[in-house]
Amino acid sequence: MNPLKSTLIFLLSLWSGTVLAQYTDVINSNRPGVSKSAFSVGTGVLQFELGPYLIKEDRSPAPAYNVDGFGIDFAARYGFLFEELELKIEGTYQNDEKVFKLNPTSVNDRANFKTLTVGAKYLLYDPNKNEEANKPNLYSWKANHGFRWRSLIPAVAIYAGAHYDTDNNPYTAGGIEGFSPKIMIATQHNFSGGWVLVTNLIKERIGTDQSDFSYVISLTHALSPNWVIFGETQGIQSDFYADNLFRFGGAYLWTKNFQLDTAVTFNTKDTPAVFSANLGMSYRFDFHQDKEIDNGTSAKDEGKRRKRGKKRRKKDEIPPHLQQKRDAQEFDN
Repeated sequence: MNPLKSTLIFLLSLWSGTVLAQYTDVINSNRPGVSKSAFSVGTGVLQFELGPYLIKEDRSPAPAYNVDGFGIDFAARYGFLFEELELKIEGTYQNDEKVFKLNPTSVNDRANFKTLTVGAKYLLYDPNKNEEANKPNLYSWKANHGFRWRSLIPAVAIYAGAHYDTDNNPYTAGGIEGFSPKIMIATQHNFSGGWVLVTNLIKERIGTDQSDFSYVISLTHALSPNWVIFGETQGIQSDFYADNLFRFGGAYLWTKNFQLDTAVTFNTKDTPAVFSANLGMSYRFDFHQDKEIDNGTSAKDEGKRRKRGKKRRKKDEIPPHLQQKRDAQEFDN
């Protein structure tokens, strides 16, 4: 599906949602949320996504403390070998100051990667792969714009990768160092009217003292061919940290290869209370090439036919001196 032509298609492009192929005419970014769509960027596409943010945490129960700082989320994505396959490196780097309230002289300056992962995502199932099932109904506007039961079947992708944590990282549990596995299941529903629902189930740092399980649910809606808004909930559960975060924001398509976005994140507890605001951008280098369909109608095939035709005509041509002789004979007769 080519997402530049309508509101729905643009929305799908922002969240990597394609119907008949992974590649789309405009950039497919996972920002500004943290959920990952089921679809890849498409073969031959190199894409960068990043966003600086401000973070503030305030914990009231003991040990009470404040955190003020900044950070940056980043990701590099590349479509490789197959339309369904995507390689990715992503992470979050944060620099902050943690001040304990009961002892204001106790200040902990922190700076490190909160996350740093490398891995690959593969689309296992796309319910809209069937071209016949997705052809528009030429006789019914309602059939084309109404609810489709088929949209309840999600696209499904799996991700496998590895975390890397440095020794004495202030953002992880003690004793964690080196590589640890990460896996994810991503589903995506593309509903009519410009709505997309993405769900992630994630297990990371498997086998360590901070084996986190988290889920992310994102609902996105397009307001126009250039503007999109979203709401998201994220749950995190481990022995080291647990939280329920809410995220709201939007994105603007500047050009077909460049997207701007913003979002705010907060929770509803005080252990600690969290507030974060970010501005981000996504840019892609598009080296995608469509695969030729060998049906004898491509430009390459047409060029070969014309070349063969010229050779045949040249072969059938009579040399000038023989042509003159033939003309003279016909005149005499």
